Amino acid sequence: MKVYTIIPARYASTRLPRKMLLNETGKPLIVHTYESALKAKIPQGVCVATDNDEIFNAVTSFGGQAIMTSPDCASGTDRLAEVARKMEDVDIFVNVQGDEPDMNPDTIDRCAQLLLDNPDAVMSTMAIPIRVKEKVFDPNCVKVVFNKNGRAMYFSRSPIPCARTWSDDLLSVSPALYWQHLGIYAYRREFLLQLGQMPTSPIENTEKLEQLRVLDAGYAIMVGQADGCAIGIDTIEDYKKFVAEYN
Repeated sequence: MKVYTIIPARYASTRLPRKMLLNETGKPLIVHTYESALKAKIPQGVCVATDNDEIFNAVTSFGGQAIMTSPDCASGTDRLAEVARKMEDVDIFVNVQGDEPDMNPDTIDRCAQLLLDNPDAVMSTMAIPIRVKEKVFDPNCVKVVFNKNGRAMYFSRSPIPCARTWSDDLLSVSPALYWQHLGIYAYRREFLLQLGQMPTSPIENTEKLEQLRVLDAGYAIMVGQADGCAIGIDTIEDYKKFVAEYN
């Protein structure tokens, strides 16, 4: 089966304008993400999907592959689906966030492998253990519960599972009880083309989590365990920290 990594990269960013093009390291941020993704072994290629000429030119000027997509795409998933319609020979698409320049290539490979190993699943994603209480109760940290076979049961901004009586010992059990969902996905092409046409569900609209649309419709999402979490660049402080570590 053919696997391809797609990096959706939009120009607009509320908290950090033009962040994909920040280049204090000598390379635009999007190029760092592209080069990290290239190190994965399973995908046969990497492509940036963007609606902006500057981002397109930034990637191609460094020898990367990029494709222009419609500015009307409402989400990264929609942008991914537009690319999937053009790449008819690709079976599995891995969606990597453009603002995660230190994405571990092994995480990409594991995410793709989950779909290769589980033909009944339409999507896969990754998670890491939560060992800090603040994250369990932080609505910005999306949690996931999955069964013993690695199939997602639910995603939530709330603490799941919710302990009837809290104890800090719950954070240290093995295997981990609490898992943080990472924003990387793999999709089967045929399902990706359907996803944007599926009606939203009440739980998706309540939690503001698109993956709940998939579970609500009865499809299987596999969850793999990652060794670490790529840090997303959301603020100028995040970017300055990345630059300092890179240099």
